[in-house]
Amino acid sequence: MLKVFLDDERPTPAGWVRCYWPNEVIELLRTETVSRVSLDHDLGDDARGTGYDVLLWIEQAVVLSGFKPPILQVHSANSSARQRMLAAIEQIERLAR
Repeated sequence: MLKVFLDDERPTPAGWVRCYWPNEVIELLRTETVSRVSLDHDLGDDARGTGYDVLLWIEQAVVLSGFKPPILQVHSANSSARQRMLAAIEQIERLAR
């Protein structure tokens, strides 16, 4: 099982797969081999997406397809985005029960 780390600047923790953009994370999530995801929000180009976009995809996949989400965590330093992302994770966990 993969542990996926989405970030544009921080070093990748040992044992984690590094992604720079939301579409890369989503591609891995579709394989259903991801056990954990750690998300940054600000990735340097909002036109290409943010960590929040990954959570929106997961929420939709849970509702529409019964997707089983991995363990989700946020490591973003953007405090307002972090709160929004944590609220999204709570919602995903409620929907997945």
